[in-house]
Amino acid sequence: MKILVRLPNWLGDVVMSTAFIQAVHQLYRDSQIDVIIKKELSGIAALIPGLTHIHPFSKEEYKGLGGVYRFGKKLRSEKYDLFFCLPDSLSSAVMGRAIGAKKRVGFGKEGRFFLLTNNYKKPLNLHRTDEYISLLEQFTGKKISDRVVKLAVKQNTSPRNLVVINFNSEATSRRMPVDKGRHLLNTITNAFKTTKFALVGSAKESAYIDQLLSDIENSDRLENYAGKTNLEGLCNLIASAKAVLTTDSGPAHLANSLSVPTIVLFGAGNEHNTAPYNKQQLTVLRAGKLECEPCVRNTCKLYGIPKCMQLLDEMEIVNALSLYLNHA
Repeated sequence: MKILVRLPNWLGDVVMSTAFIQAVHQLYRDSQIDVIIKKELSGIAALIPGLTHIHPFSKEEYKGLGGVYRFGKKLRSEKYDLFFCLPDSLSSAVMGRAIGAKKRVGFGKEGRFFLLTNNYKKPLNLHRTDEYISLLEQFTGKKISDRVVKLAVKQNTSPRNLVVINFNSEATSRRMPVDKGRHLLNTITNAFKTTKFALVGSAKESAYIDQLLSDIENSDRLENYAGKTNLEGLCNLIASAKAVLTTDSGPAHLANSLSVPTIVLFGAGNEHNTAPYNKQQLTVLRAGKLECEPCVRNTCKLYGIPKCMQLLDEMEIVNALSLYLNHA
């Protein structure tokens, strides 16, 4: 059997969907499993175990529903038997229809019922990983018990005396405020005087990282990797670290999927739905001092900047890090 999975459009969601891919492997042994993924994230797909073909999709090259249909039609000759549509968008269902798979499976959102052969109701208040797997369970009628989010780096990496730090997020409500971030960096570097720290981020986040590092203490132990790694390089860097300290963002899920001790700082996001999935070596911290948290908004409407992030206890963060660094 030939199976095609349309992966989600965000880095963290792609990582969380790896448990779905592994579950498909369990239920459809000896089947070929291919994926469609946003072009910018295709480097991550290369780290998902068990895939045969990766089809990168670019919204710039295939604009609008017409472009989506043309992209899907290109894959029609592959003659897929089964198409799983993990995003909720209408365009992803249009893509599946154009591909012409015999069975097209997805959640019945955005009026997609006429494009999919099998529509199912999305369960409420589940973790995103369990949400994806529920689609497979509803389609097959079989229970999936083994659920692990996992990526596999291609090179062996020995842990260094390094902590990777990510204070970025696509949503400003989940991004560390600059003043708080700078103060937290000073506190951490003073607490761990023999440890080196690597700050990561995309090219468009470089200006934010530069702000964090201006007039910073212990700058000789702080390395700036913002805009200097691709996704595979970022995974290799994370895999070499003793621990990762991060906001609610893609790198949190990368670290967790690579079995690296991970501390996640939550603000607006709901950790019950989108925290890293694997519970081993995971610490989730939240200030929990405001009635509005978690608001799950992308911007803070009440305070302008995410006060929920400002109120995070710095010594609690230091203590969490010390547990991982002292036992590494």
